[in-house]
Amino acid sequence: MSAHATTPMTRQLLSKVPEITIWFWIIKILCTTVGESFADYINMALGVGLVATAIIFSVVTVVVLAVQLRLTRYRPAAYWLTVVVLSITGTLYTDILTDQAGVPLAVSSAVFAVALAVVFGIWFARERTLSIHSIVTRPREAFYWLAVLVTFALGTALGDWTLELTGWGPGLSILLPLVLIGIVTALWRYGANPVLTFWIAYILTRPLGANIGDWLGLTPAEGGIGLGTFTTSLIFLAAILATVIHLTVSKTDVVERDRNAPEPATSPQRRRATLGILAAVAIATVALLTYTNSQPHASALADEGPGPSCSDTSTLTQDQAATAAATHFPATAMDDFRTITTDILTLVKSGDQADASKRATDLETAWDDNQDTLNAADCSTWTYIDQQIDPVLSSVRSRTPDPAAEQKALQALLTALGA
Repeated sequence: MSAHATTPMTRQLLSKVPEITIWFWIIKILCTTVGESFADYINMALGVGLVATAIIFSVVTVVVLAVQLRLTRYRPAAYWLTVVVLSITGTLYTDILTDQAGVPLAVSSAVFAVALAVVFGIWFARERTLSIHSIVTRPREAFYWLAVLVTFALGTALGDWTLELTGWGPGLSILLPLVLIGIVTALWRYGANPVLTFWIAYILTRPLGANIGDWLGLTPAEGGIGLGTFTTSLIFLAAILATVIHLTVSKTDVVERDRNAPEPATSPQRRRATLGILAAVAIATVALLTYTNSQPHASALADEGPGPSCSDTSTLTQDQAATAAATHFPATAMDDFRTITTDILTLVKSGDQADASKRATDLETAWDDNQDTLNAADCSTWTYIDQQIDPVLSSVRSRTPDPAAEQKALQALLTALGA
């Protein structure tokens, strides 16, 4: 009798996750927004490239997870720091597949979906539950954090793929995941499987948070507010810190109930009905995306990869890109790009790194402002030149600039621009 009496308390003390309250979802969305905006900022600020940035954050992830796993119970600061880091790392993994390897978003979405199914399958086969309320042992917690990492990568891929299919701007793109989360929440309250609805909502908060980050960070010309990725990251990191402090003091996210208690029972009829509704919502979402994709539009993520309408750019040379650009792109726009790039090169050679960085921002803005026109005119050439601009921006904005690397990147870009 003594063992049975103390088991609930022992397991409660070993709980490694917060209670699922409104605070959980608020801070989760804050974390996903930081994952999008801070990953974009740090990639440019470090100036070491996307792969190197992902390696750095993979190491940070290992360190943070090691600390989190050593704890014996839920601690808000450690838990949410782990979520933030995993959000950034998962975003970077998807970006590598899209931007570095050129994997179509449809493929990366499928890959991460399969990976998540495998994680869930092994987790359930070993532990016989996928409930967040059961995270009371280190093996279960390890499965939980692995699933969280994959959901961030999957949510990033699904969100970007949606933008690619629809061409929606950052403001409008917030509505779809927001509506879907509302439907899932209503079904959960009606009696849907709580574990299923939790993980669906967990995945959907990733594109919601990412779209909010894009809307706040992008310039007005790109459909955003124009706060920038750095300012957006600071605002949301401050909001996360304030929320964590509130939760640490108030303990409103600490469970005071027996975690061994079964989930509230709901009728089998309601669960079957909610499964049918979820299936109908999924079909309706696919139909909406299919219809929107069939309408004329420019991809809102043309700068994140060649997309399905672009031919392979790996066989293009700088001279071929320059010829195609001169043929298909407006001459005035190309003159502007060449002038700005030449200015940056002159400033770099003179050692004026601060003005070179400002001029690099002019290049980025001008390129983004012409994105829709140029991408529609020649997607492959636009993608090729875009890939030459990225190392220019990274090297010029680096905290420890290397003039030789800057000049090499600038000369390559000038050649591609037909200078």
